Amino acid sequence: MRQVVAQSVTLPTGTKPCPEEFVEAADQEYRRFQEGYLWAILMAEFLVAVGGNGLALYRFITQEKRPWHPAVVFSAQLAVSNLWYAFTLPPLAAYFYPPKNWSFGDMACRLERFVFTCNLLGGIIFITCISLSRYMVVVHPFFTRRHLRPKHAWVVSIASWTMAILLAAPMLGFSHQNKPQPGPGTCSRLTPEACVKCLGMMEDSQVGTFRTYSLVLACLGGILPLLLTLMAYIALGSVVLRSQGMTTAQKVHVVVLVASGVALYACSYVPYHITQVLHVDAMLHWMASCPSFTSKQQAVDALDLGAFFGYQTTRILVPLATCMHPLLYMAVAPSLGCHPCHRNPKDNSSRQDLPLADTTTPQCQPSP
Repeated sequence: MRQVVAQSVTLPTGTKPCPEEFVEAADQEYRRFQEGYLWAILMAEFLVAVGGNGLALYRFITQEKRPWHPAVVFSAQLAVSNLWYAFTLPPLAAYFYPPKNWSFGDMACRLERFVFTCNLLGGIIFITCISLSRYMVVVHPFFTRRHLRPKHAWVVSIASWTMAILLAAPMLGFSHQNKPQPGPGTCSRLTPEACVKCLGMMEDSQVGTFRTYSLVLACLGGILPLLLTLMAYIALGSVVLRSQGMTTAQKVHVVVLVASGVALYACSYVPYHITQVLHVDAMLHWMASCPSFTSKQQAVDALDLGAFFGYQTTRILVPLATCMHPLLYMAVAPSLGCHPCHRNPKDNSSRQDLPLADTTTPQCQPSP
């Protein structure tokens, strides 16, 4: 999908230049996958993601009682992030539609990579916020009711967007449009060297810097949110399973919610960051060996296509996760069925019922 390094076969500082014919041979291997069916997958994911997240956001705006519950605030932010992410998919689909050619200009190339990265991180951050919100409601119900207000959720949302923007900002410098040298002819499948590329790195010397950047994103945008989500849901599940005021069906509902939140990380975001780092390492190794190749076939044989296809596969799974997020919205929206039951926080007799009221569909009569 989005080529961070795969199609930008650049060289570390101090390495001899790689012959252009070997670079084109390697790029041709990548194009076979991207031009084959990747553009169609992107468009299908775009339609599902826009439809699902747009409908969820419309529901929040038109049906949720003001002020919004913190879970709804974070879910609405997640829907907005997913929509922005989805809007980066059509330009990529147009780019990968054969012959692969970027026709939107250098600024659009930089903005596409920035918006993609920003909202990828935004989605991860807001899923973590939803998880921590569930944790506070269930594990610390009295503190939550007494001290936490919807305005605090909006403050956290602003801080989360700021963090996502700052972490994604380097992509404005790494990304660039790469125009062909004059005279190669017209861009076509027979003359791919005449096509314009939208690449994920700026200069040869930045390959190592980008590797460091990808490691930072893997830690802050993958591993740390996963650990926070996992710890929050383990604590939440422990409290719910010990609750005497919940039926088995209600406990199963919570377990499904917990499992879906963890699965979003385990099956999409974390693998994406890991395979990105592995792919960058594989490309660095290939580029270091490239000057010693004696033929195009040797250059192609030296490619680590396993790392490339693994990275591209996880890039397909990330948009699929955004398509699944509306299901998460429906699971955490407190107004499903009826509004949450309002209890006196000083009444300790309701302690066992508090997790149910904010974690599953409340068993009460709708508010007038």
